[in-house]
Amino acid sequence: MSNDSTKFTRLPATDAERDDPERATRDAVVEFWTDRFGVPATTFADHTFWERGAGKIWLYRGEPPSPVDIEGLGMTFLRTRQEHWKPTLEAVQRFGGHATKNVVHLDRAQAATFVAGDDQELDWDGDWGYLIVTHDLAGESDPVGVGLYVYGELRSQVPKGRRRDL
Repeated sequence: MSNDSTKFTRLPATDAERDDPERATRDAVVEFWTDRFGVPATTFADHTFWERGAGKIWLYRGEPPSPVDIEGLGMTFLRTRQEHWKPTLEAVQRFGGHATKNVVHLDRAQAATFVAGDDQELDWDGDWGYLIVTHDLAGESDPVGVGLYVYGELRSQVPKGRRRDL
């Protein structure tokens, strides 16, 4: 099935089931989260993946009723039709606690800079690219957002409407 930008269409499960070679598959989405962030594939066992628009992936727990006239389905989860796939803030806050790779932990001052939407220099020995950013909240490490690490700098990917001064 090909993508229709006006409707939610379920992602094909595998490469063999898709018509458009540019379109993501369920297997590829789960593999991305597993390879990039170490999130176990079983984390997504009860979820379905849907696309609306070019590469805007949504996640839904279970099976939606059909037919249904909707504008949103579950949560926005991932952007795939760009050079590097980008997880959404909501997805990282929901599933980032399962991550074991490409997670950067910030202290209080660094976290305040990050959630304000500001970039900062940061020593990081891991991969460049999108990272899950965490900070201690109520005594435990908690995902706060998506960062982009390049050239020794952590670039905040917190959307403008979600930025806060702490």
